[in-house]
Amino acid sequence: MAIADLKNVLNIFGGSDMSEDKQNELFKEVLLMTLARAADADINIQTVEVERIQEILKAHTGEEFSSADIRVAARSELYAESTLRKYLGSVRSKMTDAHRAETIQALADVFRSDSNVSVLEVDFFDRVATALAVSPSQIAGLVAGDVD
Repeated sequence: MAIADLKNVLNIFGGSDMSEDKQNELFKEVLLMTLARAADADINIQTVEVERIQEILKAHTGEEFSSADIRVAARSELYAESTLRKYLGSVRSKMTDAHRAETIQALADVFRSDSNVSVLEVDFFDRVATALAVSPSQIAGLVAGDVD
């Protein structure tokens, strides 16, 4: 998936219905945008964070993303925090509960990947959680009926 290819954004704002395939594509876009921007949340992109983001994206989407893709997305004005929050707030109703929960859990995973979590990262996490309207149970990874 190309970073600049945010075709689902147009579909969402155009009011079209979302098929399951489109919901999955939207999830990939949201995950990339959120995690890439998270790498720069504390104004210091750590290599360990970028590597963890690559692993998370591969695990959740099955697609490979280069370090350069993530660094470019993290620095892009398109992904600035206020724009990202506005975008997330506008697409959250098109996302499944599972995708919103996966996104916020993956974000926490990124922030835990280096030696400490900064105040800026905590603030970013809280703002993304609010924009996605995730519940405390979703943040904790609790899903009704999902007991192993």
